Amino acid sequence: MASSVAGYWPAALMGSAAIFAASVEAQVMQYPTKTVRMIIPFVAGGPVEIPARSIGQRLTESLGQQFVVENRPGATGIIGSEIVAKSPSDGYTLLFTSCAHAANPAFYKKLPYDTLNDFSPITQTNVTYGNVLAIHPSTPSRSVKEFIALAKSMPGKLNYGSSGIGSPQHVNAALFASMTGTQLTHVPYKGTSTAFNDLLGGHLELMFVSPPHARPYILAGKVRALGIGGPRRNPQLADLPTFNEAGLSGFDVTCYHGMWFPAATPTEIVRRLNSEVAKALTHPDVRRLFADSGIIPVGNTPEEFAEVLMKDVARQATIAKIAGILPQ
Repeated sequence: MASSVAGYWPAALMGSAAIFAASVEAQVMQYPTKTVRMIIPFVAGGPVEIPARSIGQRLTESLGQQFVVENRPGATGIIGSEIVAKSPSDGYTLLFTSCAHAANPAFYKKLPYDTLNDFSPITQTNVTYGNVLAIHPSTPSRSVKEFIALAKSMPGKLNYGSSGIGSPQHVNAALFASMTGTQLTHVPYKGTSTAFNDLLGGHLELMFVSPPHARPYILAGKVRALGIGGPRRNPQLADLPTFNEAGLSGFDVTCYHGMWFPAATPTEIVRRLNSEVAKALTHPDVRRLFADSGIIPVGNTPEEFAEVLMKDVARQATIAKIAGILPQ
């Protein structure tokens, strides 16, 4: 009897495994069969929404199910990211966020998830040209050099806004202050739009902000742009020098946006969505929007994106150390 039972269980387990494998394959072949939530962990109207909504529209058309953007802001993206990390690994909840995801481990002592291990990278959708140093028109500076001189003459009296501790706006400004030997006062907000509105209203003197967000106001004269923090000029703001060109050698901080599933999402689902996003990034409407918004499409593989993330977590930790930002 013992030998009979021993022989029975392996066969039963093999049969169950085969049924499970067939079930997973069927799910992948049919994916998606319902609405997919795209969690943006920031307030509505921010720069992350430009690629997210454009790509989501293309995915809805190509896959026949709604890809719906859901804003879940708070704590520089941590609240929305935690929602995704703790969601079922079935392909129906994904994270669409910025480089703040890789920066948060350097700026927060404890996160409610593991930045690398609790997520399955799908793809890096795009990179940016870097943030623009924008000042209120009442601030008497016409160049980066003049602004540095002004800031040195007023230590701690010039206020800058950000969408939170560890956000790209915060990182850029803190690094700028460190490299120029100036003291700028950080005022964190719950979102980019809220902070930028206070810059427009004259409640802040400066802000490092994404070109798509700032460009209409720069062109309208409502803010004055002094420089851009990436390695090359933005074609949409071609007259705006990089910080390197403006005399601040070595300042090169760009950001990116990307997509993640919760960890353990079936590889086949990850690869299928990766393939569909890559197709979306070649669509003429998406290309046109990205060009108009000053962002550069990428669409790399999950493995390539995972490598980008590992390197960026280390890079952000180095920037935090140079800028003197202590974890909260």
